[in-house]
Amino acid sequence: MAESSSTIAKPKIELESKTVQELLLLAKGEQQVPEKYIHEVGAPDASSVQLKDIPVIDLRLLLTTPSSIAQQQLDNFRSALTTWGCFQVINHGMTPEFLDKVREMTKQFFALPVEEKQKYLRQVNDIQGYGNDTVFSEQQKLDWSDRLYLSVYPEEHRKLKFWPQNPKSFSEILDQYTMKLQVVTKTVLEAMARSLNLDVNCFRDLYGEQGKMDVRFNFYPPCSRPDVVLGVKPHADATLITHVLQDKQVEGLQFLKDDQWFRAPIIPEALLINVGDQAEILSNGILKSPVHRVVINPDTERISLAAFCMPESDREIEPFESLVNESTPRLYNKVKNYDSIYFEYYQQGRRPIEASKI
Repeated sequence: MAESSSTIAKPKIELESKTVQELLLLAKGEQQVPEKYIHEVGAPDASSVQLKDIPVIDLRLLLTTPSSIAQQQLDNFRSALTTWGCFQVINHGMTPEFLDKVREMTKQFFALPVEEKQKYLRQVNDIQGYGNDTVFSEQQKLDWSDRLYLSVYPEEHRKLKFWPQNPKSFSEILDQYTMKLQVVTKTVLEAMARSLNLDVNCFRDLYGEQGKMDVRFNFYPPCSRPDVVLGVKPHADATLITHVLQDKQVEGLQFLKDDQWFRAPIIPEALLINVGDQAEILSNGILKSPVHRVVINPDTERISLAAFCMPESDREIEPFESLVNESTPRLYNKVKNYDSIYFEYYQQGRRPIEASKI
C-alpha cells in the first residue's frame, strides 16, 4: 500500500434491526436464538477460560515522589502496555461510591420501558443514540447487546436529544464522569510518552483540546445459548486508549493473549484501560492494541461503560519519527479518519490496522 491516508467506501444502506431486549419481549419466554446472532466460532464455557490477573497500576504512585517509586510504577506500566496492552488503574480520582452511581444510572436506563428508551433511538447513519450497531447486510452476525452511544467531548459534539431525562441525574453524573475521565486520560497519555522515552506531551498534543471522547453504555441480557452468541465479537479498538467501567459483579470481558483467551477479573474500584490501534500505530508497534470480546451469562444481565478517546478525526496518524530507525523500521502507513473506517471492518470481523501495515 502506498504511504497515504487509508480510506474505504462506506456502505450506503442500513437495515432495520430490533434491539435484543425487544426481541426477548416478542419471544415471550421462548428460548430460540435468531440465526443472525449465532456465531460459527462462539464462546466456550466461561469456566474453561482461565482467569488471569491483568496488571494493576496505581495512578497516584505513578505521579508521586520519590522518583524510585514512580519509576517502578512506570516500568510496570510499560510492561503492561507492551505485553497485555491493558491494565487496571486504581487511585484514579473517582471514589467507589461515584463509580457505583455511574453503574446504577446505566442499569436504570436499560430497565426503562421500551417506549421510553425509544425516545433516544439512534437514527439511520448516525452513531449516537440508543439501539444497536449498524446493520448493513442480512448475513451480518449481530452482537447480543444493546447500547446507548453518546459523544461527550468536545461539548459541541454532544447531541443532547439523545441524553436520557430518566434517570433525572443522568446528565449531571455523565458530565462529572466525563470531566474526571479527561484528567485520567491526559495523565495516562503522558505516562505512555514517558514509558517510551518520548516528549511527555506527544500523545497529549495529538489528543489535544479537541480530542474526541465517546461513551458507550452496554447492556448484555442473559441468553440460554452463551456458547453460540457473543456480547461483542472479537475486535481491537480504534482509539488512543479506551476506559472500561466493568459490571461490579458479573464477568464478561475477555482478552486474547498468546493465542489464548483469558477472563478479565473484576476490581470494583478500578477502571480497566486498554491501548487502541492508533496508539499502536504511533508507537510503531511497541504498544499493543489487544483483541478482546464480551461473552454472555446464561442467567444474569450485565452492564458496562466504555469511553473511547481519539484524536481529532482529521489528524493524520503515523509512527513517531524517533521510534523509526534502521533497527526498528517503520511498520505502519499514515492513516487519517481511522475511526470512520473502523466500523465497516468491525462488522466484517476484520481488523483495520491490518490495512495500515506496510
